[in-house]
Amino acid sequence: MNTQQILVVGGGPAAHRFVEAMWSRGLDGFHVTVLTEETWLPYDRVALSQALTADVDLTLGDATMWEHPSITLASGSRAVSVDRATRTVTTAAGDTHGYDQLVLATGSIAARLPIAGAEVVHVYRTVDDVRTLRAEVTRLTAEKGRTINAVVIGGGLLGLEAAGGMQTLGANAAVINGAEWLMNTQLDQGAGTALDRLITAKGVEVHGGVFPSGFATEDGQVTGVDMADGRNIAADLVVVAIGVRARDELPRDAGMTMGPRGGVVIDDACATEDKHIWAIGEVACFDGMCLGLVAPANTMAEIVADRLHGGTATFPGFDTATKLKLSGVEVASFGDAFAKTEHSLEIVYADPARGLYQKLVVTDDAKTLLGGIFVGDASPYTALRPLLGRELSAEPGAYLSAAGGDAPDTELPDDAILCSCNNVSAGSIRDAVGGCGTCEGSEPVRELTPLKSCTKAGTGCGSCVPMLKKLLEGELTKSGIEVSKALCEHFAMSRPELFEAVRVLELDSFEGILERFGTGSTGCDICKPVVGSILASQRAEYVLDGGRGILQDTNDRALANMQKNGTYSVVPRIPGGEITPEKLGVIAKVAQDYNLYTKITGGQRIDMFGARLEELPEIWKILVNAGFESGQAYGKSLRTVKSCVGSTWCRFGVQDSVAMAIHLELRYRGLRSPHKLKFGVSGCARECAEARGKDVGIIATSDGWNLYVGGNGGATPVHAQLLAKDLDDNTLIRYIDRYLMYYIRTADRLQRTAAWQGELDGGLLHVEDVVVNDSLGIAADLEAAMARHIDNYEDEWAATLKDPERLRRFRSFVNAPHEKDEWIANVPERGQIRPATQEERAASADGSGPVLLGAGIPMRAGPATPADLATQEGVK
Repeated sequence: MNTQQILVVGGGPAAHRFVEAMWSRGLDGFHVTVLTEETWLPYDRVALSQALTADVDLTLGDATMWEHPSITLASGSRAVSVDRATRTVTTAAGDTHGYDQLVLATGSIAARLPIAGAEVVHVYRTVDDVRTLRAEVTRLTAEKGRTINAVVIGGGLLGLEAAGGMQTLGANAAVINGAEWLMNTQLDQGAGTALDRLITAKGVEVHGGVFPSGFATEDGQVTGVDMADGRNIAADLVVVAIGVRARDELPRDAGMTMGPRGGVVIDDACATEDKHIWAIGEVACFDGMCLGLVAPANTMAEIVADRLHGGTATFPGFDTATKLKLSGVEVASFGDAFAKTEHSLEIVYADPARGLYQKLVVTDDAKTLLGGIFVGDASPYTALRPLLGRELSAEPGAYLSAAGGDAPDTELPDDAILCSCNNVSAGSIRDAVGGCGTCEGSEPVRELTPLKSCTKAGTGCGSCVPMLKKLLEGELTKSGIEVSKALCEHFAMSRPELFEAVRVLELDSFEGILERFGTGSTGCDICKPVVGSILASQRAEYVLDGGRGILQDTNDRALANMQKNGTYSVVPRIPGGEITPEKLGVIAKVAQDYNLYTKITGGQRIDMFGARLEELPEIWKILVNAGFESGQAYGKSLRTVKSCVGSTWCRFGVQDSVAMAIHLELRYRGLRSPHKLKFGVSGCARECAEARGKDVGIIATSDGWNLYVGGNGGATPVHAQLLAKDLDDNTLIRYIDRYLMYYIRTADRLQRTAAWQGELDGGLLHVEDVVVNDSLGIAADLEAAMARHIDNYEDEWAATLKDPERLRRFRSFVNAPHEKDEWIANVPERGQIRPATQEERAASADGSGPVLLGAGIPMRAGPATPADLATQEGVK
């Protein structure tokens, strides 16, 4: 079989999707070569704004795809010419690549302004662009010793995202827009006016209806933007984001037919006039248009892959739906948003003072949906977008949530496109839920994550995820599969429901809770730790008293973190990472005396490894006497508050991040929660504390603190989102109190803040409504709950050392205390104890040591195991 050489020019999302589509269909008989001038693997340009404020990995898809023997990725290879006669492409380095089929996916480049001084401004298009911008903000802030002025020219999607990013980095942001209102391509005047108010309220200055005429410079550095009306807007940094133009020089120079505004002309098969050349993405001109949106680019890529495999797929046209990705501002537009259809009707709700605007465009009989615009509240967007071109099941006004509309649940037809980014229909989702054969084992999909993996729905912009989840639950219910929120077999309630029930009734024991709301008499490994956590977060009492010890896992019972060899780690709290030389000396002495391995953790603490269970009280007695507290490294609670050195020492610092970190760590120490919590406090936009990778992140500005929430590390890192900006100390702490308590009350078991926040209806906007705007009227209650925790906090190890009964838990075995250098050997006679021989000591050193069966309790010589501790719990 002859192998077809498929050559792809371009390494953006369209190129990636094409290669992925070829890969998924099978590469027998094909070899795909990709030439890309960037050095990165193809990345997600939709999420580019994330890379403006932090180092994130935007790589698309499964990186192992590029290791396939039939796929070659040539990065850093810029194609400069196409020879259609010889079917070759030449790169800037002089390399020549032949092809049987050529796929042009060269995308677009950022448009620039042909005015004086344009050489000193920046554009916003690639990862390299945004990294340069980050570095410039840092450099200029340090150089000028003040908050710099960043001006963005362009009020479209990219421009507003760039302005938001500049603001997040600590700059004063302004937007210059030649049209009268922002996003004028997607929004009508009413919506644009509402958006202007929202953006202004976020602290971004907006200059509309005027164009720049030039850039003022001094010593090669921009100092301002000269406007056509004679004004000068001060600027230390200028970003031009006025749109893009197709990278069409290759087909143009090759003599191919071009569109009226650029781009190579394609037909509905995405084929050009040359039967060996295809075009996809922004370089492709269809029906006179080139469009820079991910959904049509993905569709084109799939069509070409289908055609090359012998299919007959055709391009249906452009889906122009857009959604703004700017924290705290909801904007969406889809379909015939400007009501250009003859005799169409517009149903509008507008509240300019609140920045609210919602509009539906329907046919003249008010039945068929043609399009819509949402500003300030875009909650109806996800449900309505798949219904585009279909008859609504209620009056259009019922879908306007801002006006109090109450639309009925609508059953999506199978051919309705639920995920436009990946062109996934509701029918495909239903097939996957029922067992479509595309999933391993053809089993039904019953959870959201494997459903997304199977269908690719929800893996693009993510706006369809709420509808995806709703469809999944609906299909399971119709199939007779109960969509259970039960905590476990013993509790039919979810964790949030159980939390509220325990709080309202003031229950204080597992037995009482099980009797009132559960079944059975013992509980299980799921419900017992959950109830233990609920009681710990509601009642400021010693976590192991009152029978609550049996609810905890091994680490909580030992008040230490068990390691894989059965020993424990000791982690004293070091608030904010600040420590005296005297305390460092105590830690060093403990590590020496007990032969412990020491490690500086990623959270600015010192971890000491290798302590045996019976050594823990001895070690903690020394540490507590020296002023240390437990660092709670063993619990689902606040772990650490990481900080940079801040304004106290750093020449770039604008706030005292160390003092704030210490205050926060002491305030929230010991706070039990559904999962562990980590904070970060950075003293400036340089972000040395990596605050946006934490559950709660605080970044200093010259005007106060920016508060970020919902960031997590781990297997799936998530960056925190901006909740509020330029806060004073008291407001910052008040918002954190509310956020943490709301999370503790409403999150599921073992759910990190990122997952919890993502699953809330409305996501970050819902969190903002509750925490900042007190939309549920519970702010005072949340603050009072936090105050009770703070007032009643007691260090667990200090409490343990005061009480002989509590210390009994830390004997190596029940009723048989021994010196730390005494080893116990296994003996056939039940209950006998004797010192180990030298041979037995040596055998136990590798962890395989002798085992004592004493008092009916299996016990390994030396460190205790989880089973040992579990058994000891009920023995007095």
